[in-house]
Amino acid sequence: MTSVSAFACLLVLYLVYRRFPKRISISQVRGPPCSSWLFGNWIEFLQAPAGELDFRCSEQFGGIVRIKAPLGEDRLMITDPKAIQYVYHTASYRFPKLTGRSAIIHSLFGPGLTVMEGHDHKRARKIMLPGFGGPESRSFLPVFIGAAGKLAQKWQDLIASDAQQMTVVSIPWWISRATLDAIGEAAFDYHFGALDNTGNALADMYTNLFFDVFGLPTKSSILSLGIADEIPPSVVNFLFRYFPPRRMAHIFETNKLSVARKLVEDKTAALLEGRSRRDIFSLLVKANHSEKKETGLEEKEVLAQMKFVFHDPTIQSLLKRRSSTIILAGHETTANSLTFALFELYKQPEIQKRLRAEIRGMGKTSDYTASDFDNMPYLTAVVKETLVHSIFYNTFRVAGGDEVLPLLNPLTLDTGEVLTELPIPKGTKIITSIAAYNRHKAIFGEDADVLNPDQQGFFGVYGNMYEPR
Repeated sequence: MTSVSAFACLLVLYLVYRRFPKRISISQVRGPPCSSWLFGNWIEFLQAPAGELDFRCSEQFGGIVRIKAPLGEDRLMITDPKAIQYVYHTASYRFPKLTGRSAIIHSLFGPGLTVMEGHDHKRARKIMLPGFGGPESRSFLPVFIGAAGKLAQKWQDLIASDAQQMTVVSIPWWISRATLDAIGEAAFDYHFGALDNTGNALADMYTNLFFDVFGLPTKSSILSLGIADEIPPSVVNFLFRYFPPRRMAHIFETNKLSVARKLVEDKTAALLEGRSRRDIFSLLVKANHSEKKETGLEEKEVLAQMKFVFHDPTIQSLLKRRSSTIILAGHETTANSLTFALFELYKQPEIQKRLRAEIRGMGKTSDYTASDFDNMPYLTAVVKETLVHSIFYNTFRVAGGDEVLPLLNPLTLDTGEVLTELPIPKGTKIITSIAAYNRHKAIFGEDADVLNPDQQGFFGVYGNMYEPR
C-alpha cells in the first residue's frame, strides 16, 4: 500500500469516527432532502445562484435549518435573529471560525484579523480601531470624492473620444480600479495609479480575485473544502503548501507583487519624528507602538493587515503569501457593492431620478462635505439598502462546546415538537445565511427581496442589517 493510499484510509476512518452519534443531536431539525452522502446538499448550496438554497430553506423551514455537508455531516443554517445575536455577539468567542477555512485563508493571506480568534482577535481589534473611528472616516472623504471624480472624468473622456458620443463601459472593471486607488491612499497614503494606468499589474491581479478563488467551485473543490473543515489546520497548511489547488493560482500570483518595504520603514520613522500622517496604516503603526510589547502586534501581524509581500531576503520566508486584510476586505467588496448599486439604479430609473434630484438640490457639483451627506437622507437610504444585499452571503462558525441557541421564533422539529431554544453539541458547524437574514420579511418588510430605499426596516445607523465579522 502506498503512503497516499494509507493516508486516504486513515482519513476515511477518522471522518467516520467523527460521525458517531453524539450525546446531543440535531438530527431532528428539519431540512431539505439530500440525495448524495458524498456531497450532501453542497452542490446545490455552492453551485446554484448565491443564496438560492438559503432563501428556499428559510421560507420552508424557518430560522434554523439542518443541511447535509459532504460525507454525511449535519450542519445548521441559521437566520433566526436571536440565534445570530447569540453566536456573533453574546457568545462570539465560543463560536470560532471553522479551522479548515481559517487555515486556508491563513496560508493564502497571512495572520490577518479575519483569521484571528479570542485574545488575539481582541488585541488586533484594539490596535486597529483608531484608524476606523468616525472622525477618521470623515477625514478620508476628500480621497473618496477625488477617486469618484476621476472615475467620472475617465468615463466622460471615453464617451467624448467616440465619434458617435457613445461607448460600452465595463462598470466592474473601472470601479475596481477606483476603489483600489481610494483604499491605497486612505489606508496607506500610497498612490497605486490604477485609474491612470489601465495596464496596472496590481489592479489586474486584484480584479475578480475573490470570484476566481472562491466562486463556482467544482465538485472536487467542494469535497476538498468539506474535508478541510474536518482535519487539523496543520494538515491543511501542509497540503496547501506542497499541493496547492489550481484555482488558488490567482492568489499566489498576487502575492508575488511587491511594494517596497521602505513604505513601512517610512511610516515608523515619521511616527518617531512626530510627523505621522492620518492614513489608516500610519494610525495602525502609531497604535501598535503605543502598546506594551505583550499586547502589541507582531511584525508579521501588522504586515498581514496589508496586501503586500515584501521581498526583503531577511523576512521573505516570514512574509511569504501574507496578505492584506484591509485591501482584500475593502477593495473588491466595495467595488462589487457599488457595481450592484449602479445595476439596481439602472433597473429602477425612478430611484435614480429621485436620487439625482436630492443631490442636485444641494446646489453643488463638487466639494461635498460630510454634513452635506448627512443632509441627504434618500442617498443614505439607498446606501443602506445596498448594504442589505451584502456580497458576502454566508459565514461559518463552529460550536466550541455544548451550547443552547436561544430562538426568537419557535422551531418545529421533524417529530412535531416545538422548541424555543435548541441544544447543540460541541463541534456543530453553523452556516449563518447573511443573504436570507437580510431578506427577513418580519424585519425588513414584505418587499425585502427588492431594493427599496423607502422600506421602514431601518433604525439607527445601520438598523438591523447583518454584516460578517
